[in-house]
Amino acid sequence: MRNESDFYLGVGHRVRQAAICYAILIPSLLLLTVFVYVPVTWAFIGSLFRFEVGGASEFVGLDNFVDFLFKDPVTWPAFGNMIFLTFFAVCVRLTVPLVVAKFIHSVPKERYRYFYRIVFLIPIVVPGVAIQLIWGGLVYAEHGIVNETLRALGLESWTQGWLSNPQTALFAVACIGFPFVGGFDVLIYYAGLSNIPESVHEAAWLEGCSGVKKFFLIDIPMVMSQLKLILILTIIGGFQGFEGLFILTRGGPGFKTTVPGLWMYLNAFSFQRMGYACAIGVVLFVLIFGLTLLNFRYFKSTEQLESGS
Repeated sequence: MRNESDFYLGVGHRVRQAAICYAILIPSLLLLTVFVYVPVTWAFIGSLFRFEVGGASEFVGLDNFVDFLFKDPVTWPAFGNMIFLTFFAVCVRLTVPLVVAKFIHSVPKERYRYFYRIVFLIPIVVPGVAIQLIWGGLVYAEHGIVNETLRALGLESWTQGWLSNPQTALFAVACIGFPFVGGFDVLIYYAGLSNIPESVHEAAWLEGCSGVKKFFLIDIPMVMSQLKLILILTIIGGFQGFEGLFILTRGGPGFKTTVPGLWMYLNAFSFQRMGYACAIGVVLFVLIFGLTLLNFRYFKSTEQLESGS
């Protein structure tokens, strides 16, 4: 009888624990549903209508998607700009912060490594809007750092409005953040390098694998999980992002720096074409979701490499 009663007491205890856990999760799930899933569902439904905020809606089926993908002259240049900026961001975020993290990890004393981590982390606290305004007002301005440096070097003929010239605007936007040593990326890579077992370093040393050879053959494969994370975040940010372009150029000159995310915003809040903007958002959602699945499928993490899967 005692064993049976203990069994029922144990089951009751587990049920109470599960009920408490579910009760704690319910408020978060409700908030997630209200502020994430409901708006996303509304966007999918709204993409099938033509309407303005507060106005009557008209069901148009897939016309918004057809107009965006095949009739809008801004669409494909905007996608080209987005692909260029995303590809540029992927290249720099998968290389420069990793090299810097490796240098920090190679510093002999821990207190100096800690100092460098703090130094590279400090820029994270600066708001992104402030960074954009600094680059637009102090770096790329007519009398900004770039033009004044060119004048000091006797290259005054090279000075120009970097964000207003159609030939340089997109590349100037891509270079914002130079030297591309983001504190978040550095810390992610540093954590991956720190998690490499000491036995791996010792085995590499015994095999005569050191320096650049060790970096490519040992370190990079061992931080593949971190590379995968940064790649996903960069792609998502590149496809969704438009805040910096809105602050600096508003998509100009012309449409030289317009991206789909910015075009979606302008259609929604400047042109009051909410259904059309929802269609653009749905297209971006499908692209991001598909690329994320491809990344999970073909870009293997460190654990997958070790298991051979």
